Amino acid sequence: MTASEVLKEYWGFNSFRPMQREIIETALDGRDVLAILPTGGGKSVCFQVPALMRDGLALVITPLISLMKDQVQNLNARGIKALCIHTGMNRREVDLTLNNAAYGGCKFLYVSPERLNTSLFRSYLDVMDISFIVVDEAHCISQWGYDFRPDYLLIGRLRERVAAPVIALTATATPRVAEDIQCRLARPEAVLAAQRSGKPVEHGFTLLKSGFERPNLSYIVRRSDDKLGQLLSVCRGVAGTGIVYMRNRRKCEEIASFLKSEGQSADYYHAGLDPGTRADRQSAWKRGDIRIMVCTNAFGMGIDKPDVRFVVHLGIPESPEAYFQEAGRAGRDGLRSFAVLIWNGADIRHLHQLETVSFPSLEYIEDVYQKLHVFFQIPYDTGIARQLKFDPVAFAKANGLNGASVHYAIKYLEREDHLTFSEDIDIDTRIMITIDRNALYDIDLPDPRMADLLDALMRGYPGIFSFPLPVDEASLAAVCGVGIPQLRVLLYNLSLEHVIRYIPADHSSVIYLHHDRLRPGNVALSPDKYNMLRDAYHERLEAMLEYASETDECRAQFLMRYFGQEESAPCGTCDVCRSGAARHQPADLRAVTERWLREEIDSRSGSYTLEDIRTAFESRQLDFSPDWPSILRSLIDSGEFPAPLQ
Repeated sequence: MTASEVLKEYWGFNSFRPMQREIIETALDGRDVLAILPTGGGKSVCFQVPALMRDGLALVITPLISLMKDQVQNLNARGIKALCIHTGMNRREVDLTLNNAAYGGCKFLYVSPERLNTSLFRSYLDVMDISFIVVDEAHCISQWGYDFRPDYLLIGRLRERVAAPVIALTATATPRVAEDIQCRLARPEAVLAAQRSGKPVEHGFTLLKSGFERPNLSYIVRRSDDKLGQLLSVCRGVAGTGIVYMRNRRKCEEIASFLKSEGQSADYYHAGLDPGTRADRQSAWKRGDIRIMVCTNAFGMGIDKPDVRFVVHLGIPESPEAYFQEAGRAGRDGLRSFAVLIWNGADIRHLHQLETVSFPSLEYIEDVYQKLHVFFQIPYDTGIARQLKFDPVAFAKANGLNGASVHYAIKYLEREDHLTFSEDIDIDTRIMITIDRNALYDIDLPDPRMADLLDALMRGYPGIFSFPLPVDEASLAAVCGVGIPQLRVLLYNLSLEHVIRYIPADHSSVIYLHHDRLRPGNVALSPDKYNMLRDAYHERLEAMLEYASETDECRAQFLMRYFGQEESAPCGTCDVCRSGAARHQPADLRAVTERWLREEIDSRSGSYTLEDIRTAFESRQLDFSPDWPSILRSLIDSGEFPAPLQ
């Protein structure tokens, strides 16, 4: 089948969105491609279509668990076999998934980047027929990027064993970041040639960029000391689903409570909630049972909900990249939507404080490294591969340190490959049998079910006498004929008998140590890299502050220029354009007003009152034609619009 036929058969679309066909054809030619498409630009189709046209399995590397689950579910619903491996799966589940991916006719395997270097994953590489290596959120591989993740660097090593073309995708890459992505994902022979010659890497990528314009998305900035009043005005004035982004978990809860008290359907979401609650709230929001989700940036990544009508940032984000990506979750269905930034002077002071806290001195970072090992009683020259359940608040309190500074020190140690820091993850129950195998038969256990449980552990988990292993509570409970609560009681009692070491399942942050504890003065921290990262952070922060305070340039044009797109027309719908302060205005004010009326009434499925339109017009302070009632009347008389409800 052709690419168009695949698109029609599996997605029901008759044509591609801008740039999708070019990306697909480049990938099918066997060339590496970096695709930069705005949020909502249809990035998934760019790798899913060519993967369906080639034999083998597309390996999709993404940090977004919600995206993995969502896309796997959607592909399976279309009759396409797809699998994913994510945090929370035990070794047996991962092994079974990899086996099915290798031998079960699977077309897509989604994995997180940290999986790439595990011995279990690498043991399957040679038997997987990989058609494409897909790198989602590719900006994470660039140290110039705003969301660098060290595990992404493992993709370069993957290319040494897998001779498949790369399809890299991102919505937020400046020209410098785009070049860095291509060099870091280059084929091994190109990297080796550059190392030998001392010249830049000739990466061989094809760079394809769609315009960053989102013509249906209106960017609005409001400076106000009454931020809650402004937020409530947006929530009341814009029909449909919305997202409110906050930086602070506690503030999420407070703002959600405020909106509820004002009669709005709202709830909150952040990574500190337990997995069941997060899943329930996400599902309820997607169904429309919750209209407004107040959340940190832990929410929304990879969630394909097309009808989000507004995204509000109650405060200034740290970078245009983060803002553009989060704001871009509005209006993915192409209908009029709003990205609203509400701020005041306190936000500027907070951001400058955050900049200071985000870059503690290198001496401080090394001190945190040593205190971390002392906290867990790890001597020098030991500790490699230790997995530590880490409570940052308890650690900071025990050492008399600032919690935020500790967080950023740990993140920098992660960048320098000393450790991996995973925040707020679900940790499996882990068991180790602590007595000799032969001695088990001489123990007088108080409950006969304990013997059955030990037998199941020995049979199902080789190595359980040597290391604490993650176990599947559900399968263990089924084998032993008990419920999960009873199983946990049995495990606890076995630990009291000193037969096993029992580490219950938990939701926590975890640190994984990459090497033995180093002595003072031997902790590599790369001052040049540190200074580069600090300067890049400052540049992004200043750009975001400039965006918030801008009064002359169209908001959309400002963002386009930041991402390297110098040629773009004023959007005509942002607050600057509507105020008349932009350099250019739309020529036909009546046509702009007609378009707004069409979108407004379409968003209400044609069911509206004149009061609905008047409220929307006034609450958004739109600078469209004040004669909108007569324009609406003429459209009704011509039969283009239904009459309003009485």
